[in-house]
Amino acid sequence: MAEEKHHHHHLFHHKKDEEEQLEQPAGGGYGEAAEYTETTVTEVVSTGEDEYDKYKKEEKEHKHKQHLGEAGAIAAGAFALYEKHEAKKDPEHAHRHKIEEEVAAAAAVGSGGFAFHEHHEKKKDHKEVEEAGGEKKHHFFG
Repeated sequence: MAEEKHHHHHLFHHKKDEEEQLEQPAGGGYGEAAEYTETTVTEVVSTGEDEYDKYKKEEKEHKHKQHLGEAGAIAAGAFALYEKHEAKKDPEHAHRHKIEEEVAAAAAVGSGGFAFHEHHEKKKDHKEVEEAGGEKKHHFFG
C-alpha cells in the first residue's frame, strides 16, 4: 500500500516551512521578524436604549407574525368550510372534497398554533421592553 502523509493544522500558521526553520542555525534569525496570522473577534455590547429599541422591534415583528398566523387560520378555515359545502354539493367528487377539507382544517389548526406562539413571544418581548425601559405600568384594577 502507498504511504499516506498526515497534515497537521495549527491555530497560528508560520509563513516559512518547517524544513527551512530546521536548516537555520540555533540562536540565529533574530533579525528577521516572524510573521503570524491571527483572527480577532470584536463583540458589540448594547445597553440601555439600544436594548429598548431591540426589544420594541422584536415585539413589533411578533405582532406582525401573529396577525399573519391569524389571517392564515381564517383563510384555511374558510376554505375547509367551502370544501365541506362542495362535498355535499358534488357527490361524484365528495371523497376528494373531504380530503381537501381535512387538509385545510389541519392547516387552520397549524396556523392558529403559530399565531398563539407568536402572541406569547410578543408578550415576552413586551415584558422585556418594560424592563429595559425602566418604566413599569401599575394596574390598579387588574
